[in-house]
Amino acid sequence: MLQAEAANYLGQEISQVPVRMMLASPELRTVLVSIHVSLADAIGAVTQARVLQTIQITHESLGRVLGRSPRIAVAGLNPHAGEGGLFGQEEIQAIAPAVQQARELGCTVSGPWAPDTVFMRARKNGDQTPEFDVVVAMYHDQGLIPVKYLGVAEGVNVTLGLPLVRTSPDHGTAFDIAGKSRADASSLLQAIRMARALI
Repeated sequence: MLQAEAANYLGQEISQVPVRMMLASPELRTVLVSIHVSLADAIGAVTQARVLQTIQITHESLGRVLGRSPRIAVAGLNPHAGEGGLFGQEEIQAIAPAVQQARELGCTVSGPWAPDTVFMRARKNGDQTPEFDVVVAMYHDQGLIPVKYLGVAEGVNVTLGLPLVRTSPDHGTAFDIAGKSRADASSLLQAIRMARALI
């Protein structure tokens, strides 16, 4: 949907609608604090207010789907979630206070967790119930690499926070293979299934 069409449909400036990107597969869900910005800008986007807003949008959106408060894990920004300030202050100054504030507002949330292990704890693996329903990641690649590694063909991009359902396949448009009978519709089918689940 074009930005102008979206703004018309919503009856407000689309830039004023706080939304977040969730990438979901049958095994793992992750929601991003920032999306398509440089790594330097992504680090700057890790503020208490932005992390809190991401947790709240995730809580509200997934809560409707699950019928209960989702178990949200929040990844740290730095290696080992900063090691108590040894590798950075973002966890101490922004992430942990946002997690605490979200808890006080009724969210089932914990963290900041070490980014290199938290995704494994949220992964559905056979009959094993994951510890978390979703991971809030601090930036694009931190959140997308784990989901895409598990299988890009089943990944779905979901915009959380809109008053309507918006899903799309995780992969790009693949114009280079258009009309060649080589496209795999798996991600599109997953996007449709996800849209139905969100209604």
